[in-house]
Amino acid sequence: MSKSPKVRFYHIFYGHLTRRSDVYSFGVVLLELLSGGKSLDKFRPAREQNLTDWALPLLKEKKKLLNIIDPKLEGDYPIKGVHKAAMLAYHCLNRNPKARPLMRDIVASLEPLQQAHNEVPIEKTLTIINEVPEADLNKKNAE
Repeated sequence: MSKSPKVRFYHIFYGHLTRRSDVYSFGVVLLELLSGGKSLDKFRPAREQNLTDWALPLLKEKKKLLNIIDPKLEGDYPIKGVHKAAMLAYHCLNRNPKARPLMRDIVASLEPLQQAHNEVPIEKTLTIINEVPEADLNKKNAE
């Protein structure tokens, strides 16, 4: 069974998995969510193939941070929320395991972001109504 790149790195580097290595892995996943990229991608330019190596220096600089955000989002995200998530990922990816946040602190940091997301103004919501073809309605009524 092959381990994910996140787990493989930690296992090779430190020789064992801990709660702090779980935090590191969570930081990689959070970085993947922010960037829309994979942790290891051989199809990217050489300096961008390892997502954490490429993005880590950019996470702490607000102006450069926007260069790593998933372009598919097309700018439709709260800037403050992205900055907070990026700083959280930065702390989770700290090379010193003892300097990483505890998972309970990560949850506490993410909860306000979720609450802010749930308070989206009504004009920002989208309702999709699927029309049912008349033939399908007739078929359903016949049953």
